[in-house]
Amino acid sequence: MSLVPGVVSLDEPGPLAGLVVLIVALLAVDLKLFARGRDPSFREGLVWSIGWFVLSLLVALPLLALSGETAAIEYTTVYLIERSLSLDNLFVFLLLFAYFGVPPRYRPRLLFWGIAAALAMRGAAILAGVTLIEQFHFVIYILGATLLVLAYRILRGVDENVDPDRNILVRATRRLFPVTHGYRGGRWFSREEGRLHATPLLLCFVALGAADVAFAVDSIPAAFAITRDSAVIWMGNAFALLGLRALFVLVAGLIARFRYLDETIAIVLAMVAVKLLIEDLVKIGPVVSLAGVAIAFTVGIAASLLADRRDPEMEAKRAARGSRVG
Repeated sequence: MSLVPGVVSLDEPGPLAGLVVLIVALLAVDLKLFARGRDPSFREGLVWSIGWFVLSLLVALPLLALSGETAAIEYTTVYLIERSLSLDNLFVFLLLFAYFGVPPRYRPRLLFWGIAAALAMRGAAILAGVTLIEQFHFVIYILGATLLVLAYRILRGVDENVDPDRNILVRATRRLFPVTHGYRGGRWFSREEGRLHATPLLLCFVALGAADVAFAVDSIPAAFAITRDSAVIWMGNAFALLGLRALFVLVAGLIARFRYLDETIAIVLAMVAVKLLIEDLVKIGPVVSLAGVAIAFTVGIAASLLADRRDPEMEAKRAARGSRVG
């Protein structure tokens, strides 16, 4: 609970419950209104992505009024970092959809439940992280080192040979249930020959869940470098996950046009890692953190545009890479 008069803490039951209801309502809007039952166009995905981005940034205004300037700036910084990380995450999701051959008409519902599961798992991870940091301060150094490793992994690039069958959860599901040959509408299970079978839709959902766990392990430490407020971290994660379906449409284009995307994200993660590792010696405020993230992406975008003008053939190669998972 906040000790500052006139300032509302998001950790209080009322505001937190209202935030959860708002997120669920926005997820429902995305599921029901965005390209329902058909393939969205690139322009449609662009318009919706811009809309979700603007809405997520505007959320900082009521947060500013209710919880103060620090909370608003911390939310905005966490949101921008988590949104940038979601770009590489989406690339893996696209590979999983292609691997399991998920028809486009089933993807919205699958993404809805995948996002819902991600929100629940990240909430648990955030609470656990806050508790660990409060009890064992050295955990922040482990988180900082984890971010440096993640930055290195991103510089190496996303693995295009994702094999869900190597995932322990997917393998466990196959052992529990026989799997149908092909989809059975939008069902997760199908009873055939007197026995319950899993469909490929369930296997893809399990694979998405496993990916969400890995993404949470990667992204939550980055948020802890900005704030220890669990509600603000979850809020930033929640809004970063909104509108992922629209962002799907743009991923291939981003891969083609933003050639230094991976390098930019890696630099941002390295910056927040350093902030974690030196926080006992040097305190870096939320305004400086936000400015650093904004500058990194501005430089990355400008460098990508300049490089594309000088080397158009590389842009074509990256576009071909994106088309393989579209």
